[in-house]
Amino acid sequence: MIHCKSSLLLLAALCRLVISAPAASSSASITESASASTVPSATDSASLAVTTVPFASTNPNEPLWNNDSPNSVPSPQRGTLGAPILGPDNVPIDLQNADLFAPPSTDNGNTGNAKWPFAMSHNRLQTGGWARQENVQVMPMATEMASVNMRLEAGAIRELHWHKTSEWAYVLKGTTQVTAINTEGQNFIANVGPGDLWFFPPGIPHSLQATGDDPEGSEFLLIFDDGAFSEDDTFLLTDWLSHVPAEVIAKNFQVDNSEAFAHIPAKQLYIFPSTIPPDDQQAPISPQGTVPQSYAFSFSTVNATQLSGGSVKVVDSTNFPISTTISAAEVTIEPGAMSPQWHPTMDEWSFFIEGTGRMTLFASQSNARTFNYQVSPFPRCRYVPASMGHYVENTGNTTLKYLEIFNSDRFEDISLNQWLALTPPSLVKAHLNLDDETIAKLSKTKPLIIG
Repeated sequence: MIHCKSSLLLLAALCRLVISAPAASSSASITESASASTVPSATDSASLAVTTVPFASTNPNEPLWNNDSPNSVPSPQRGTLGAPILGPDNVPIDLQNADLFAPPSTDNGNTGNAKWPFAMSHNRLQTGGWARQENVQVMPMATEMASVNMRLEAGAIRELHWHKTSEWAYVLKGTTQVTAINTEGQNFIANVGPGDLWFFPPGIPHSLQATGDDPEGSEFLLIFDDGAFSEDDTFLLTDWLSHVPAEVIAKNFQVDNSEAFAHIPAKQLYIFPSTIPPDDQQAPISPQGTVPQSYAFSFSTVNATQLSGGSVKVVDSTNFPISTTISAAEVTIEPGAMSPQWHPTMDEWSFFIEGTGRMTLFASQSNARTFNYQVSPFPRCRYVPASMGHYVENTGNTTLKYLEIFNSDRFEDISLNQWLALTPPSLVKAHLNLDDETIAKLSKTKPLIIG
C-alpha cells in the first residue's frame, strides 16, 4: 500500500514536470520574440504580409515582334520556355498576335477570347454595298453588345427598317443621310459625317443613305445593345410588305386598286443603289412636328480633353440625351503611353481606328491573357466584360486611336492609380510592399491616360 502511494506521488510529480516545462519554454519564446523586436512600422508590416507568397517577377514582358518584323522572326518561345514550330505555320497571323503566340510570363489560365477581326466575319455583298457583323457567334464573350461594319456606295440605301435593339453609329468615312419617325409621328432627317454619330431607340423605323459628299459613298460602324443581335434579323419594309396580301395593303393605304402595289419587290432589298440625295433634303412636314431630341450628334466637333500621353472625349446621355443605352469614348494614346482601368457595371466593346496596341485582360482567380490589336492589315474589335481589370498600351510608333463603347447611358470607369492614391498608404504598403517614394507618385486625380 505504501509502495502504491509512493508510485502515485512520483507519477504526479512527473506529470507536473512534463506539463510545466513546455509552458515555461513557450513563455520564454514569446518573451524573447517581443524583446527582439520593436513596434512594427507600416513598412515592416508590409514585409511580414507579403513574404507569405513569392514576389512577382520584374522580368521584361514586351511583345517580341510586331507586324513589320521579318517573317523568320515569330517563334513560340520566351526565354527558356517554348520551342520552334516544326509543322505548318501561318506566319502573317503569328506576326499579328505576338502576345498570344509567345505570351508574357504574367499571363495565366484562361479569360476567353477578347478579340475579333472583321476580316474573319462573313460579308453580305449587295448591289450598292456590303455588311459584316460581330456577335456572340464569333466572339462568345461579347454577350451585351454586337456590331456591324457597313459600306454604302454614293446614293445607295440601307432600306427602311427597324429592330428590337437600339442602334448607335459612328461614321468612319463619307456622309450618311438618316431619316426616322417616332411613335408620336414626329419625323427627323440629318446628314451625319465622319466622326459623328446617330442613335435610334428600339423599334424606331429609320433609313440610311450615302450622300455624294464623298464620291466613294460612306462607311460606318453600328453598335447594338444585345450580343446576340444579327443584322439578318432586322424588320425590313420590303420584306414585310412582300408577305402581306395586296388587298390588305390596298386597304391599309386606302387605295381602291390593289394593282397600284403590283411592283412591290417580292424579296427584301436590304441594300440597293439609288440616286444621290441632295444635301439639303427636307423631310415632309409633319402635323406633329419634328422629334424633340435629335437622333444625330456632331461628335467630331467636341473638343477632346488633352492628357499626358493622349486624349479622351466622351459622349453619353449628358451631351447626347437620346442615347440612353449606349455611351462611348474616343481615345488616342501616344507611343509608349497607356490607359489602365475597369468599368464597374458595364461591358466595353472597342474598335481600333488607327495604330497598334495591346491589352492584358484580368478575369480574377489568376486568369490573365494578353491580346494584340492593330488596324493594318485588318481592323480589330475588342471586348471587356464588366469589372474585368485591363489596360491598353500603345506598342507602336504612331498614335493609337480607338473607340470604347458601353451598354450604359453614362461613361464610368475606375482608375487603378487613383484607387491606390486614395487608399491609406499603410494598406497599400501591406499589399504591395511599396516604398514611400513610389506611393507619393500615385495620382489622387484620375489619370485616364498615363504618358
